[in-house]
Amino acid sequence: MPYNNGQTVTLSGPDGDEIRVRLEVNSKARRLILRLDERRREAVAVAPSRRQIKDAAAFAAERVDWIHSRLRHLPDAVSFEEGSVISYRGAPCRLTAIGDGRVARLVPGDPNTLCAPGDPDTLHLRTTRYLKKQARADITRAVKRHAARLNVTYSEISVKDTRSRWGSCTADGKLSFSWRLIMAPPAVLDYVAAHECAHLLEMNHSPRFWAHVSTCCVDWKTHRNWLRVHGATLQATGS
Repeated sequence: MPYNNGQTVTLSGPDGDEIRVRLEVNSKARRLILRLDERRREAVAVAPSRRQIKDAAAFAAERVDWIHSRLRHLPDAVSFEEGSVISYRGAPCRLTAIGDGRVARLVPGDPNTLCAPGDPDTLHLRTTRYLKKQARADITRAVKRHAARLNVTYSEISVKDTRSRWGSCTADGKLSFSWRLIMAPPAVLDYVAAHECAHLLEMNHSPRFWAHVSTCCVDWKTHRNWLRVHGATLQATGS
């Protein structure tokens, strides 16, 4: 059967359950790649070119047991709704639409409460808006600090809802970050900011690059490992 870029195919898992696999073409990929989209709770098979989409589908089918195992171990999704408890700057935070005024604010407590007054049906929108705003502020402060330490300049900072990267850096100095980093401990966000600032000096992951990261963040290995362990939980929150 013919396959198309962006198409979703359904495979049969070892328990007979249906497993969704999205087919994508990425000209930057050097080989067939299989990864998980934690938020959509599906696998993504990446082909370097259109003519290899069929190969990507077969690649995923051969590894359906691996996909099944990884999907089973994904954390449960947590919606931004009344009473939900999420992580905010690494600490538990309860969400509520109940309160006075029209501006979202953080109310100290055990746990803290993010109060975003308004229609409960749109609490997820106000929560997301608040978290993005705080993420941009925290990331901007961290980038400015690390850029000064490394004596580098950047042209732009953007905050997005990325799935596969926590941060990125382009050759013209544009830095991009996932707003979901605001849910991680501050030291983890700080590490990602340092990581991308180091790319302004080295567009690779050579020993010299990691030396620059270490200049800004001595414990970068600890924070990188935290993201590897808990990153799926951040992606499953508010999705």
